[in-house]
Amino acid sequence: MKIVVLIFVILLAIGATIKQSVSETKEISERLELNKYKSQPNLLPVVEVVASRA
Repeated sequence: MKIVVLIFVILLAIGATIKQSVSETKEISERLELNKYKSQPNLLPVVEVVASRA
């Protein structure tokens, strides 16, 4: 019985570690994407209003 509990605890620990690694990887990829866009100029289109005022 002890071995079953031990295996269960080990599996839970491995699952928690994998979950933490996935969240850290996601956070790092988001941070890298934001840093990539910080070096670029404003990519929004310029809008000119050409209608006459009524």
